[in-house]
Amino acid sequence: MTIYCQHANRGKTQILAVHRSGKGVVSSTVTSLETPDLAVPVIDALNRISALATIPVSVFDRREARVAGYPVDHLAALSDRAARADLLTGVHSLWYESVCLELHRALTDLDHALGAVPQPVRLAVEKELETEARELRDALGDYTEGLPVPEGNRRSWDHGQPFVPYGGGSLLLTDRGRRQMDQQEEGLTDDQRAAAVANLRLLVTAFEQSSVVEFDSGIFSVEYPEIFAEPFDEDHLFLTVRAPDPVERDGGAWGVEICRWQPDDPEEEGEDEYSSATGEPVLHCALPTAPCPDDLADLLSRLATEPGLLAGWAETQRGESLSGTKFVVTSVNR
Repeated sequence: MTIYCQHANRGKTQILAVHRSGKGVVSSTVTSLETPDLAVPVIDALNRISALATIPVSVFDRREARVAGYPVDHLAALSDRAARADLLTGVHSLWYESVCLELHRALTDLDHALGAVPQPVRLAVEKELETEARELRDALGDYTEGLPVPEGNRRSWDHGQPFVPYGGGSLLLTDRGRRQMDQQEEGLTDDQRAAAVANLRLLVTAFEQSSVVEFDSGIFSVEYPEIFAEPFDEDHLFLTVRAPDPVERDGGAWGVEICRWQPDDPEEEGEDEYSSATGEPVLHCALPTAPCPDDLADLLSRLATEPGLLAGWAETQRGESLSGTKFVVTSVNR
């Protein structure tokens, strides 16, 4: 719907809202800040919010061989702080609820960025979000119900052609990312889907709260889903955190697993890097209940910040906890 950027003007940094209108691509000033350092986190959060708000209403829900629209409930959170809690309680689909989770995070990041700016700037940004939500709703009303767009609406929107770059690209907002998550839902009952959504929220929350992103030592995969962490210089070891498979009997189990890459070519044994390799389990921690996101985040953060820790954990005996954690080893394969 809108792209946000900065522009130097008379010693200050202006935040501009760039959007399409009947006259082409135009821009307007949202507010001004004293330095670019204050503007950058605000702009980043606004761009994420605009993209996450717009994409779900710009694509079709094609699960189960149907063509339907996604909900628009998430738009309320842009202008109503009380509606933000609803972003974390839905069960519509894995993809839509993931978008809502990221939208909640982007709104929270915007709050943090606005904590360092004057009150008039905060009010101007809040007004901008109200405008964004209102004019998107107006455009949707015209598209879905033929309702006339109120006079004064300046922001054009086209289904299937959202005007929303997001930090150079987001896998979650791509057709590929949406299809991957839709495939995970195939054959699930409503209860199984609700459980899968809850598990996904837990994994994403733990991953985002940890330090692995900052240290570039882990990824979150939407395909499985799982968290994969591979600290540098760890003797070919890596760690995964997996949620239960919702179609398994009794839901399966949460698990934390340490594995070691084994070279597919035996002659490469002992090399620093392998041309190709297969992960072989070293030990497994089956969890009796869903873990606390904070406990998982602490586990991942320690891996990212404490060199050699994973090698020490890999020597843990069955029945013992990974040092400094609540995760008990239930099986060993070494």
